[in-house]
Amino acid sequence: MLAAIAAGGALGACARYGATLIWPTAPTAFPWTTFWINVTGCAAMGILMVLITERLTVHPLTRPFLGTGVLGGYTTFSTATLDTRHLLDHGRPAAGLLYAAATLLAAVAAVWAAAAATRLAVTRLAVPARTDAERGRP
Repeated sequence: MLAAIAAGGALGACARYGATLIWPTAPTAFPWTTFWINVTGCAAMGILMVLITERLTVHPLTRPFLGTGVLGGYTTFSTATLDTRHLLDHGRPAAGLLYAAATLLAAVAAVWAAAAATRLAVTRLAVPARTDAERGRP
Protein backbone atom coordinates (compact mmCIF):
# COMPACT_ATOMS: atom_id res chain seq x y z
CA MET A 1 0.00 0.00 0.00
CA LEU A 2 2.81 2.42 0.85
CA ALA A 3 4.42 1.79 -2.54
CA ALA A 4 1.12 2.59 -4.28
CA ILE A 5 0.73 5.82 -2.29
CA ALA A 6 4.36 6.82 -2.95
CA ALA A 7 4.08 6.13 -6.68
CA GLY A 8 0.83 8.07 -6.90
CA GLY A 9 2.27 10.89 -4.80
CA ALA A 10 5.24 11.20 -7.12
CA LEU A 11 2.93 11.51 -10.13
CA GLY A 12 0.69 14.04 -8.43
CA ALA A 13 3.60 16.14 -7.19
CA CYS A 14 5.13 16.16 -10.68
CA ALA A 15 1.81 17.33 -12.14
CA ARG A 16 1.60 20.12 -9.55
CA TYR A 17 5.18 21.17 -10.18
CA GLY A 18 4.54 21.17 -13.92
CA ALA A 19 1.55 23.44 -13.43
CA THR A 20 3.67 25.92 -11.47
CA LEU A 21 6.21 25.95 -14.30
CA ILE A 22 3.55 26.52 -16.95
CA TRP A 23 1.69 29.17 -14.91
CA PRO A 24 4.21 30.82 -12.56
CA THR A 25 3.02 33.34 -9.98
CA ALA A 26 4.83 36.61 -9.34
CA PRO A 27 6.04 36.99 -5.73
CA THR A 28 3.32 39.42 -4.60
CA ALA A 29 0.58 38.34 -7.02
CA PHE A 30 -2.54 36.42 -6.10
CA PRO A 31 -1.48 32.73 -6.29
CA TRP A 32 -3.97 31.62 -8.91
CA THR A 33 -2.02 28.50 -9.91
CA THR A 34 -2.03 27.04 -6.41
CA PHE A 35 -5.67 28.05 -6.00
CA TRP A 36 -6.74 26.22 -9.16
CA ILE A 37 -4.55 23.20 -8.40
CA ASN A 38 -6.36 22.79 -5.09
CA VAL A 39 -9.81 23.36 -6.57
CA THR A 40 -9.32 20.94 -9.48
CA GLY A 41 -7.73 18.36 -7.20
CA CYS A 42 -10.69 18.54 -4.83
CA ALA A 43 -13.12 18.23 -7.72
CA ALA A 44 -11.24 15.16 -8.93
CA MET A 45 -11.46 13.72 -5.40
CA GLY A 46 -15.24 14.20 -5.41
CA ILE A 47 -15.52 12.33 -8.71
CA LEU A 48 -13.12 9.60 -7.65
CA MET A 49 -14.77 8.88 -4.32
CA VAL A 50 -18.24 8.57 -5.82
CA LEU A 51 -17.00 6.22 -8.52
CA ILE A 52 -14.84 3.95 -6.38
CA THR A 53 -16.92 3.88 -3.20
CA GLU A 54 -20.46 3.98 -4.58
CA ARG A 55 -20.44 2.67 -8.14
CA LEU A 56 -17.46 0.59 -9.17
CA THR A 57 -15.63 -2.37 -7.75
CA VAL A 58 -11.94 -1.59 -8.05
CA HIS A 59 -8.62 -3.04 -6.98
CA PRO A 60 -7.93 -2.40 -3.25
CA LEU A 61 -4.93 -0.21 -4.11
CA THR A 62 -6.92 2.11 -6.39
CA ARG A 63 -8.07 4.44 -3.62
CA PRO A 64 -4.64 4.77 -1.93
CA PHE A 65 -2.90 5.21 -5.29
CA LEU A 66 -5.30 7.76 -6.80
CA GLY A 67 -6.80 9.43 -3.72
CA THR A 68 -4.01 9.59 -1.17
CA GLY A 69 -1.18 9.35 -3.69
CA VAL A 70 -1.95 11.18 -6.93
CA LEU A 71 -4.48 13.69 -5.61
CA GLY A 72 -2.70 14.09 -2.27
CA GLY A 73 0.52 14.86 -4.14
CA TYR A 74 -1.25 17.14 -6.61
CA THR A 75 -3.16 19.29 -4.14
CA THR A 76 -1.06 21.50 -1.96
CA PHE A 77 -2.77 23.09 0.99
CA SER A 78 0.59 23.57 2.70
CA THR A 79 1.64 25.79 -0.22
CA ALA A 80 -1.69 27.62 0.02
CA THR A 81 -0.86 28.39 3.65
CA LEU A 82 2.59 29.62 2.69
CA ASP A 83 1.09 31.71 -0.12
CA THR A 84 -1.29 33.28 2.39
CA ARG A 85 1.58 34.09 4.74
CA HIS A 86 3.60 35.49 1.84
CA LEU A 87 0.77 37.86 0.92
CA LEU A 88 0.40 38.94 4.54
CA ASP A 89 4.17 39.45 4.95
CA HIS A 90 4.27 41.61 1.82
CA GLY A 91 1.64 44.06 3.01
CA ARG A 92 -1.34 42.48 1.26
CA PRO A 93 -3.54 41.42 4.18
CA ALA A 94 -6.83 41.70 2.28
CA ALA A 95 -5.51 39.53 -0.56
CA GLY A 96 -4.05 37.05 1.92
CA LEU A 97 -7.26 36.65 3.86
CA LEU A 98 -9.33 36.51 0.68
CA TYR A 99 -7.03 33.83 -0.70
CA ALA A 100 -7.22 31.73 2.48
CA ALA A 101 -11.01 31.92 2.64
CA ALA A 102 -11.54 31.47 -1.10
CA THR A 103 -9.25 28.43 -1.21
CA LEU A 104 -11.11 26.71 1.61
CA LEU A 105 -14.58 27.54 0.32
CA ALA A 106 -13.80 26.72 -3.32
CA ALA A 107 -12.14 23.42 -2.39
CA VAL A 108 -15.09 22.25 -0.31
CA ALA A 109 -17.55 23.45 -2.96
CA ALA A 110 -15.55 21.63 -5.66
CA VAL A 111 -15.68 18.31 -3.80
CA TRP A 112 -19.40 18.66 -3.17
CA ALA A 113 -20.31 19.83 -6.69
CA ALA A 114 -18.18 17.22 -8.42
CA ALA A 115 -19.56 14.43 -6.25
CA ALA A 116 -23.14 15.59 -6.86
CA ALA A 117 -22.58 15.91 -10.62
CA THR A 118 -20.94 12.48 -10.75
CA ARG A 119 -23.84 10.88 -8.87
CA LEU A 120 -26.27 12.51 -11.30
CA ALA A 121 -24.24 11.45 -14.33
CA VAL A 122 -23.83 7.83 -13.29
CA THR A 123 -27.52 7.60 -12.41
CA ARG A 124 -28.46 8.86 -15.87
CA LEU A 125 -25.97 6.48 -17.46
CA ALA A 126 -27.53 3.63 -15.47
CA VAL A 127 -24.31 2.63 -13.71
CA PRO A 128 -25.60 0.42 -10.90
CA ALA A 129 -24.82 1.44 -7.34
CA ARG A 130 -22.75 -0.92 -5.24
CA THR A 131 -24.64 -2.75 -2.53
CA ASP A 132 -23.68 -2.46 1.12
CA ALA A 133 -22.22 -5.97 0.92
CA GLU A 134 -20.06 -4.95 -2.06
CA ARG A 135 -18.84 -1.95 -0.05
CA GLY A 136 -17.88 -4.27 2.81
CA ARG A 137 -20.66 -3.09 5.12
CA PRO A 138 -22.95 -5.50 6.97
